[in-house]
Amino acid sequence: QVQLVESGGGLVQAGGSLRLSCAASGRTFSDYAMGWFRQAPGKEREFVATISWTGRLKYYVDSVKGRCTISRDNAKNTVYLQMDSLKPEDTAVYYCAADSDGLVSRNSAEYEYWGQGTQVTVSS
Repeated sequence: QVQLVESGGGLVQAGGSLRLSCAASGRTFSDYAMGWFRQAPGKEREFVATISWTGRLKYYVDSVKGRCTISRDNAKNTVYLQMDSLKPEDTAVYYCAADSDGLVSRNSAEYEYWGQGTQVTVSS
């Protein structure tokens, strides 16, 4: 079992930055691939970024490439999502998720564990 707790969301103006954190507890964090997903009001949850258990493989949805960076610190059991040049369309609840096979995936169904989410609101 893995417990995930996100933090770092908030209200920011367009063009601003936020760094989301996801602290994990329970099973060995370093074995898991981690992902960030988001869900805007009235929309389905969508993939944002994923990182392999080693941290060497990273993938992003096209809409955030060049603006977001996913990273992890296995010593701190934490995964991060640095978001820069934020846009109003980035407004959503952001969730982190853990995948026990350690492999990167854009598919939310591959992730067994989910956090409760943190709200990101970008004003224009």
